[in-house]
Amino acid sequence: MSNLEHWQSAKLPDTRTLQGRFIRLEKLDAARHADGLWQALEGPGADPKLWDYLAIGPFTERGAFEDYLTGLQASTDPWFYTVVDQKTGVLDGFLSLMSIVPSQGRIEIGHVTFGASMQRTPKSTEAVYLLAKESFALGNRRLEWKCNADNARSMRAAERFGFSFEGTFRQHMVVKGKNRNTAWFSILDSEWPPLETAFKAWLAVDNFKDGQQINSLEQLRTL
Repeated sequence: MSNLEHWQSAKLPDTRTLQGRFIRLEKLDAARHADGLWQALEGPGADPKLWDYLAIGPFTERGAFEDYLTGLQASTDPWFYTVVDQKTGVLDGFLSLMSIVPSQGRIEIGHVTFGASMQRTPKSTEAVYLLAKESFALGNRRLEWKCNADNARSMRAAERFGFSFEGTFRQHMVVKGKNRNTAWFSILDSEWPPLETAFKAWLAVDNFKDGQQINSLEQLRTL
């Protein structure tokens, strides 16, 4: 059993902007971000399946959407970030750090709400990488990912990012009038260094040719 006699509580996330190559993560600000997020999530070309496994949405009225963002901004757990394209300044979606328990060194990436322009692009991978990196930099021992066990996209994403599947909580929630079995995944602080190396290698300029990856994230974890 590990001796944690000298372990200290993790720090809380703060309002710093997290900078990446493709995107940056800004603390969600409803007044500044509402227009861009509305276009990304509810505008022309929006992903019709985006809200299927989220607790709220879709939104048909702009006012209700802005009220929702105002609530997200005020929240401290979850702690929300808006995804901003580094080149264009276009907003692509939002996500959060949540289930924040500094005394136990436990935190989760959740409320992943990416617009169609961001899905299956390096931007989505970098957003998760930036929050994972921040989570362990804050001193956490455990980073979690939880999703509806029927949500194949989220299950696949967790595996691709290097999270380990831990099991399923059956009849865990009722969401939008439906049962939710929740799949649990995690990364431990001892597992993060090689995962971070793979993330960095995948996001590097020389891993892309004509906009397409050369090595997958899974392949880079085996090198």
